[in-house]
Amino acid sequence: MIRFTNVSLMRGLKPLLEGADLTLNPGDKIGLIGANGAGKSSLFAMLRDELHPDQGSIDFPAKWRMAYVAQETPPLPRAALDYAIDGDVHLRELQAELVRLEALPESHDNGIAIAHVHTALADADAYTVQSRGEQLLLGLGFTLEQMQQPVASFSGGWRMRLNLAQALMSPSDLLLLDEPTNHLDLDAIIWLEDWLKRYPGTLIIISHDRDFLDEIVNVVVHIDDRKLKRYSGNYSAFERQRAAHLVLQQASIEKQQRARAHLQSFIDRFKAKATKARQAQSRMKQLAKMEELAPLRAAAEFSFEFRDPVSAPNPLLVMEDVNAGYHTDQGNKLIVRGINFSLQTGQRIGLLGVNGAGKSTLIKTIAGDLQPLEGKSTTGKGLIIGYFAQHQVEMLRHDESPLWHLQKLAPTTREQELRNFLGSFNFPGDMVTSKIAPFSGGEKARLALALIVWQRPNLLLLDEPTNHLDLETREALTDALAQFEGTLVVVSHDRHLLRATTEQFIIVENGRLREFDGDLDDYKDWLLQTKLAKPAPGATPAGGSAGNTGGAAANNAVGSAAGVADEIAPMSAAERKEQKRLEAEQRQRMSAQRKPLENRLKKVEEQMSRRSAQKADIDTALADPAIYEAENKPKLKTLLADQVDCTKELEALEGEWLELQEQLEALAA
Repeated sequence: MIRFTNVSLMRGLKPLLEGADLTLNPGDKIGLIGANGAGKSSLFAMLRDELHPDQGSIDFPAKWRMAYVAQETPPLPRAALDYAIDGDVHLRELQAELVRLEALPESHDNGIAIAHVHTALADADAYTVQSRGEQLLLGLGFTLEQMQQPVASFSGGWRMRLNLAQALMSPSDLLLLDEPTNHLDLDAIIWLEDWLKRYPGTLIIISHDRDFLDEIVNVVVHIDDRKLKRYSGNYSAFERQRAAHLVLQQASIEKQQRARAHLQSFIDRFKAKATKARQAQSRMKQLAKMEELAPLRAAAEFSFEFRDPVSAPNPLLVMEDVNAGYHTDQGNKLIVRGINFSLQTGQRIGLLGVNGAGKSTLIKTIAGDLQPLEGKSTTGKGLIIGYFAQHQVEMLRHDESPLWHLQKLAPTTREQELRNFLGSFNFPGDMVTSKIAPFSGGEKARLALALIVWQRPNLLLLDEPTNHLDLETREALTDALAQFEGTLVVVSHDRHLLRATTEQFIIVENGRLREFDGDLDDYKDWLLQTKLAKPAPGATPAGGSAGNTGGAAANNAVGSAAGVADEIAPMSAAERKEQKRLEAEQRQRMSAQRKPLENRLKKVEEQMSRRSAQKADIDTALADPAIYEAENKPKLKTLLADQVDCTKELEALEGEWLELQEQLEALAA
């Protein structure tokens, strides 16, 4: 169990959390959401003990193993597969210890120590680590050939995939993932979803991908108004519950305002009358004691729209026998060949395919950034392309302002008109004239979008437009694209955006284009059946032991660490027998002490689960404004009483759970 108690945190002069309380149960899969800058990454830093709260405490079992994704990847000469396996630090320590022991002179004590290490290696699944590492990297988009390449040879995005693989390889009870989908294509995201669903530990994910959250999480924690608010269910369930809560909160505010107005009216009418002065004085005290409910802070929703294109040529573009790729010093590098297709007015196309298949190369060729290696590409008269890709953000002048960038596109337009336009993209006041260097990635992406919208394109080419965008801006982009009157070609790992904005899919595969006859659910099924490797036996997620797969056949698979011996030193039959007897006795003693505690712990967790579900149902019922009508008063009283009972029982169960955990930890020590 993870428990935040009265936690407050300041970063500089900005309060992120104030008196926040939260309880998370073992095995929960939690989506952590909130506006950019709300404190999501800071909460992760507190869990990692890199930041300390200014007030309050954060508690979880000391024996829990934690895994998270490193933010830096040094340019190592180490092979990618070995680097991924390095995530299992305990396994690497055992392998190094085995090498050290085997280098010592033979002795009875040394033989016993080596036997202990072999047993520990078997418990750590050392004999399947190579295949497990390969399965992870295949799922994340690496080829077998790439796995043997040095880490230093990969780009930044691929190195982040290697860091993710390290975190997944690490046996853990608590896994923290901060925007894990940012550097993944759709194929890898679908594989990661499947892996995380099977992860047996407690999982906390920061993500702006609503489909990803919907597939995985069963709890949402929303950082709102410097509090941690827990909702049961996935992201879609959170949206429904929050909407109901806001309606209920507004109704409560209006009800209190009516009550305050009634009291004030009585005071104003009768405070001067001697016969009513006593009652008026009582009402004044009642009004003073009434704690005024804070007005709802309706978050100003960000929205924008694409202006209607000036013209609409049809077709916009025709490609005939085009080969797309790059000119290099060694010659032409062919990526996609034999392209024959035309873009018609109003088409809405989503491009599918694994990283490196050629999606970005195709879009760059359509945009004119790359010239065809062979074949003919013809554009329609009046074609205006709006092209958004990650390098568009990088090409912004960091020493200039949003206004400067827009003035370069519209030098004759009045400044106030440009300011108003930028204001509609959430660049208000002085921000319009500030240098963009300190802007967040999301703010820079928003500026790049604004520059495209200003040009009134009739063909939009979008290559991963949602990277760095928060949920609110993603929704705004999705709504704007859905209403866009022109032609759209988009590459994105955001399935919500693809579903809402595209009408057909083209897949780039094996250097060719072909139409994909189906929707995204069909694509997911096709991937799971064909492209995505199924886990090998014993290749379960690393949140616990995947089973001992040792034995004679495993003698050559201790691991791939450089310098680790491939041969396992043999033990005599008598030594093995004595070793097993001692281990069996120790296991029996520990089991006799642990079993009653573990049985009780299991019952307590089952009771907590039932009570949590019951309380969630009560909270949902209380979120219905109709329950506060006069005719439902008896039912409301019953629900409120049940809510109090559930809360008290949950608190008692949580206290008992903590005591049992402490007793088990003491035994393990």
